[in-house]
Amino acid sequence: MVRYAAAFLMVAGLSLPVQAGEFNKKLSIGDAAPSFTGLEGVDGKSHSLSDLKDKDVVVVIITCNHCPVAVAYEDRIIDLTKKYAGKADSKVAVVAINVNNLEADKLPKMKERAKEKGFNFPYLYDPTQKIGREYGATVTPEFFVLNKERKIVYMGAMDDKQNNPTVSYLDPAIEAALKGEKAAKTETRARGCGVKYE
Repeated sequence: MVRYAAAFLMVAGLSLPVQAGEFNKKLSIGDAAPSFTGLEGVDGKSHSLSDLKDKDVVVVIITCNHCPVAVAYEDRIIDLTKKYAGKADSKVAVVAINVNNLEADKLPKMKERAKEKGFNFPYLYDPTQKIGREYGATVTPEFFVLNKERKIVYMGAMDDKQNNPTVSYLDPAIEAALKGEKAAKTETRARGCGVKYE
């Protein structure tokens, strides 16, 4: 009887869901980053995560056009890209992906926004919303740092507050990933507008 009970508990334990992150209900720190392929960018080209194989760190941002919080972070993302990915020999790539399908978020409006703001990073569109779901993104903007092995080493917010931030979470995570180290803070609660999943 005891033997059967133990066997049952072992089988039941195997069927339990894997624990996700503190705030992200899909991914945990150390998980393999979901890949993406064939996403159209505002540059008219098709983009895949594998295009960035020579980069040691990739920052993936789930964002959109219409959200005021996402708009408030555009200049910070541009500055981040200049700092870490601005040179041809940089070991960091920054990629923004829009998964919303509202009219204000579709590719034509994305192209307008990218041109208007002078985006210096690939801005990609995933109308299937697959990549947002796989990353467990719930708001825009939401940030993910992938290391050389394309494992998730940070996810959440860029910094501690939208207006006049005093603490950056993203920069230390990128710096740690470049050194092959673990950041002091690996997950935070992302802030923004809810992703409009269909």
